[in-house]
Amino acid sequence: MYDVENIRADFPVLKDNIYLDNAATTQTPVQAVRAMEDYFFKYAANHGRGAHHLARQTTDRFEDARETIADLLNCPAENTIFTKNATEGLNLIAQGIDWQEGDHIITTLMEHHSDLLPWMELRERGVEITIVEPDNEGHVSVGTLEQYIRPSTRLVAITHISNSFGSIQDVNGICKLTRDHGSLCLIDGSQSAGHMPVNLKQMDCDFFVTPGHKGLLGPQGTGVAYIKEPESIKPLNVGGGAVRSVTTTSYELEETPARFEAGTPNIPGGIGLGRAVKYVQEIGASDIEKHERQLAKNAAYKLAQIEGVDVYGPQDRGAVVPFNVRGLNPHDVAMILDETRQICLRSGYHCAMPGIDFMKLEGTVRASFALYNTEEEVDALVETVEQITTLA
Repeated sequence: MYDVENIRADFPVLKDNIYLDNAATTQTPVQAVRAMEDYFFKYAANHGRGAHHLARQTTDRFEDARETIADLLNCPAENTIFTKNATEGLNLIAQGIDWQEGDHIITTLMEHHSDLLPWMELRERGVEITIVEPDNEGHVSVGTLEQYIRPSTRLVAITHISNSFGSIQDVNGICKLTRDHGSLCLIDGSQSAGHMPVNLKQMDCDFFVTPGHKGLLGPQGTGVAYIKEPESIKPLNVGGGAVRSVTTTSYELEETPARFEAGTPNIPGGIGLGRAVKYVQEIGASDIEKHERQLAKNAAYKLAQIEGVDVYGPQDRGAVVPFNVRGLNPHDVAMILDETRQICLRSGYHCAMPGIDFMKLEGTVRASFALYNTEEEVDALVETVEQITTLA
C-alpha cells in the first residue's frame, strides 16, 4: 500500500508548505542529505585519484551511485555519464556529434529551451532544423514525425513528458521510427525519470538525459546522460581524470564514462543522487507514477470545474497541470497562492516559450506533483484558486 504520510516524513519542508513546483525541482529526502553529510564528515577525498583508504571509499561510493542510477534506467553503468544537469547533457551531445553541413535535426515546438537552443545553435554549422508543432494537447505522433524525416535526418530530439503541457509522448514508437529510418533519437527525460518506470534497453534510444534534481529526488547540480555508442561523441571537456596517457604532442582518453567526466566531479552530489535514486527504487517507480498521475488527473478535473479557470494539456497526463485564471496574470495568481496558503508553484513560460506561444498564452500557472503530494493539497489548491477567481 502506498503510504504517502510515511513518505512525507522524509521531507521536513513539507510540514509548513504545500509544495507543487516539482517540475522545476523536487525536494530531497533526508536519507540522501545524510549520505552527502557522511561523505563530508566520514570519508571525504577525491574520486579516482589516490591509493589511500579515503580515496578508495570515495571512489567506491561514487561508482556505486552510478550503478544504482543505471539499474533504475536499465542501461549499462559504463554508458551512464554524470553531468551537472540535463542542460549540460544535451549540450554535450549537441556539441559532440560530428555534424556535416546539410545534416537535418527534427525537434518540437514544446521542448524546454535546453532541448531547443543547442540544436538551433547548430544552424551556424550548416545543420538544418525542423521544429514540429504538437496538437492542441501537446502530443506529437509518430506519424506526424515521419512526415518530416528525410534521408539527411541525423537526429530526432523530443521530450518524454512536456513540462508545459504535461503530455506524454510515445517514445518507444518514436525510437523505433528513427531506427527504421537510420536516424538517431534523443529523449529528454527531465519530467519522466523517477516519475515513472524508464527502461532504456526497451526504449532503445541513442541518447537519454535527465537532471538529478527533479523526479530522481537528488540535489541540484547533478544529472545523467546516457549515450548508447560513446565512441561516436566527442567529450565536451578534456583534462584530468579523463585521460589515460599524455605527452607534449598527444593524449589518449580513458574509456567511457571517465572520458566524459574531466576534472573533479560533484562527488557529494553524485553520492546523494545515488541514495535518492535508491529511495525511488524502494518505493517503486510504478507506484509513484500511479500516485502522481491520479493527483494530476484530479487536480486538472477539479480546476476545470471552476468558472473562469482554463486548464491545458491532455486528460491522460503526466504530473503536470498548467492552468490560468481568466483576467489575472499567472504571476499574480502564483503570488496569491503563496501568500495566502503557502502553496508553492510555478508561473510564466517554464523555459518553453515557443510552446506557450503556440497555445496563444502569455504564460501559465503550473502545478506539478511528486511522490509526497496528497489529495488534501490538491483540494487546498482548488479551494484557493476558486477564491482567487472572485478577484478577476
